[in-house]
Amino acid sequence: MQIIDRIYSDYLMPSRLSEYEQLLKQSIDVGFQHLTMVQFYEKIQSQELDPAAKYLIIRHDIDTDLNTAKLFFAIEQYYQIKTTYFFRLITMDEMFMRQIHEFGSEVGYHYEEMATFCKTNHIKSREEVLPHFSEIGELFLKNLSQFEYQTHIKVYHVAAHGDFVNRKLDILNQEILQDEKLRQRARILAEAYDPIYMKNSDIYLSDRPYPQFYYPVSPFEAMEKYRIIYMLSHPRHWGSNPLENLKADRIRLVESILW
Repeated sequence: MQIIDRIYSDYLMPSRLSEYEQLLKQSIDVGFQHLTMVQFYEKIQSQELDPAAKYLIIRHDIDTDLNTAKLFFAIEQYYQIKTTYFFRLITMDEMFMRQIHEFGSEVGYHYEEMATFCKTNHIKSREEVLPHFSEIGELFLKNLSQFEYQTHIKVYHVAAHGDFVNRKLDILNQEILQDEKLRQRARILAEAYDPIYMKNSDIYLSDRPYPQFYYPVSPFEAMEKYRIIYMLSHPRHWGSNPLENLKADRIRLVESILW
């Protein structure tokens, strides 16, 4: 990403929330049903996906910018659309999460224990972290339990957060969940990147920073071509929030230096 594009995206870009509202309105107009990830999972498992129906599953990863996340939710409330929100430990807002849950949308855990462990212990290679998977798994369980205790919400889905450390070490946070016993202890249905969702979706698409906005296609184009759409969004990509982005950029800089 070019530096000038990053500066514009983080500090100058106007809100794109009207585009998100347009997306929801158009999806309703052309007949898409909106499902949370729990609802999608249950329909897959019970073989109740209607071959003649169209489905849109929207997932929000709240890496930063709770204010924009709350605006997403307000739009969804207006159109009575249910989606799934994944919160990091540092973006938890218990009152907001309860509002989401009580509305009928889903709250999940956006976990990052692999990256956190590597940063805390100054691990600089994939080989160094491999012997610590069991320890990282226990940290994941501890944090998930605390997440549920604080919110009074049972978590059925978790989604791996992508950190700069993951990219540097070529290791994914979700690799700890290759351990089926760990999943059973966590009492989760699935991880957001599991094959069950990818194989049962006609397309998986994500928002991207300015100037690309979407990959591999926009949801508007996808609605013209596909029947089951699994879409990921991040608040940061839908409008600049200078104070929030400055805070996030400062945290990353400090973490990079300390690591």
